[in-house]
Amino acid sequence: MTALLAIISLLLIAVIIVQIGRVTELAAKIRGEEEMQYVINRQQAALSYAFMILFLVGCIVSAVYYKNWMLGYGPHEAASAHGNSLDRMFNVTLFFTGIVFVITHILLFYFAWKYKGEKGRKALFVPHDNRLEIIWTAVPAVVMTFLVISGLDTWNEVMADVKPDEEYTEIEAVGYQFAWSIRYPGEDGKLGTRNYKLIEGSNPLGQDWTDLKNMDDMHTDKIVLPVGKKVRVRITALDVLHNFYLPHFRLKMDAVPGMPTYFVFTPTKTTEQYREELSNYKEYQRPADPDNPDGPKMWETFNYELACAELCGKGHFSMRRILEIVSEEEYKDWLSQQQSYYLSIVRGTAADPNKDKLFDFEIKQRRQEFNDAVEKALTSSNPEDRTLKFNNVAFETGAATLTALSQYELDNLVDVMKQRTSMTIEISGHTDSTGDAAQNQVLSEQRAKAVYDYMVSKGIDTNRLRAVGYGQSRPIDTNDTDAGREKNRRTEFRILTL
Repeated sequence: MTALLAIISLLLIAVIIVQIGRVTELAAKIRGEEEMQYVINRQQAALSYAFMILFLVGCIVSAVYYKNWMLGYGPHEAASAHGNSLDRMFNVTLFFTGIVFVITHILLFYFAWKYKGEKGRKALFVPHDNRLEIIWTAVPAVVMTFLVISGLDTWNEVMADVKPDEEYTEIEAVGYQFAWSIRYPGEDGKLGTRNYKLIEGSNPLGQDWTDLKNMDDMHTDKIVLPVGKKVRVRITALDVLHNFYLPHFRLKMDAVPGMPTYFVFTPTKTTEQYREELSNYKEYQRPADPDNPDGPKMWETFNYELACAELCGKGHFSMRRILEIVSEEEYKDWLSQQQSYYLSIVRGTAADPNKDKLFDFEIKQRRQEFNDAVEKALTSSNPEDRTLKFNNVAFETGAATLTALSQYELDNLVDVMKQRTSMTIEISGHTDSTGDAAQNQVLSEQRAKAVYDYMVSKGIDTNRLRAVGYGQSRPIDTNDTDAGREKNRRTEFRILTL
């Protein structure tokens, strides 16, 4: 019904306009077309003059009304070190162009009113005026020279890369339809190399797993950065053109497939500080959710955001990501909770090209875990706690041959026993319940003996070792799951005496 009424109203308006036109034509014929034209000229000139006043007043009033919502004004001063330079450049440009904007519009509509067509008036033909041409050429040239030089100076400041001896944090933002992948370096502070040819399901960025710098790189679901610290963002894209846009930091840079770009900036306000500044303005005291007037206010729910400022497809809107600026302590705490993508997702899988070797940090980490477990067992009063599993000792499938990586954990045990010269242990072999029980018993004995022989070869006296095979009779875990059966194929050692 509402649509029907709207259509009927539009038809009636069209009929009225046509009728007014016909009445105007009839009036022109009655009073004479020439006289009517002068009347129309005066009407249009007056309307143009009124429009000029309303237009300029509307521009000023709307700018004042909305200034606290616009970046650069009210509470939205730049939250980065370089942002003030950009804001200052824009304000200077706005000042000069604003003067031209007001003057040209006043002259435009004033001339339309002053030089309206009237009876007896003749146009003045001015073919050339050197003084006027010098003025409108020289003045803009001087102003533009000032603006361009100032802009170049600001550009050089804003786009400067980090110096070799500077302290900074580098992260990577990779745009794709329709999200961002954010990558942080690990303890080495360096991002590993990438190759688009390596991109696959388990390697969305195409990281080269033979590059050790990739081993500790982390993929995160949001961007968290410390306040007051210089950040270098490496920016690229996987498919189409995107744009890395942080409006509150005056940061905007295209993400181009195959052509990495960058931007360096220093955050100067934490998210909480920005919220506190917003809380001082009545515009941000409104409920964040209009349907929940008692809920959080707008300033309380504010977050910095990463947006894509390029129309990259139908899902363009979904590329928004949260950005948090926090204190140095909060940043370090958050960073410590992130996991290496390689170690948590790729390590040990079919996509891992390094399955046959351990890295130095893994050897160190496993040694520490092993020593902690032994120390805990030695200090426990519970006899059951003195039985420890070899978590990283494995055998060839269906055989008693130790894998190459098993030596590291066995060497850890050798070191412990050399430090505690009176300690004796029992090495026990186990199997799952798959296959023949008698064969499993033999296999478990052979595997326990293989560990025994390795320990002896490293200088441990045979009087301090005992090898026993339990087959499937004493399972370490359940045989109902793949994980349990895998554990049952391991060996253990039990501390007998100290």
